[in-house]
Amino acid sequence: MRNKSPEARHHRLIYLLNVAQRRLQRWMAAQPSSEVTPAQAGLLFILGKQDGVLMGEAGAALDMGPAGISGLVDRTAAARLVERRADREDGRAFRVWLTPKGRAALAQAKTDAARINEALTDGFTAAEIDIVARWLTSVQDKFPRDPEE
Repeated sequence: MRNKSPEARHHRLIYLLNVAQRRLQRWMAAQPSSEVTPAQAGLLFILGKQDGVLMGEAGAALDMGPAGISGLVDRTAAARLVERRADREDGRAFRVWLTPKGRAALAQAKTDAARINEALTDGFTAAEIDIVARWLTSVQDKFPRDPEE
């Protein structure tokens, strides 16, 4: 189903989406309570659901390739929020585990995310937010991640 209305062609969706993403990332990184970057918070959220996840699985969940997840885990480990350990069954694979400091940072990240989500949804009905979420999900479906990344 295509929206061919003249109004739909003038929303500048690519521009609006990019500017919104950049502004939100900068705002989040500048918060005084923010001990972690938005990318690190994403990793902590994944580990909060399943600690000890394989690096490749964490990368896939964050839409990152091997080099990206490796760098993110390195930076997050340097901050002592996670530990990287060899997998017991496959010595070539690594799993990522939360540290006690990482658990505390995760709790703060959850509080921060709830506050940010509240600000993002302020002034919109639940039905409108459902449409926005559906549209953003459709972007991922229409433009899948390159499997070579």
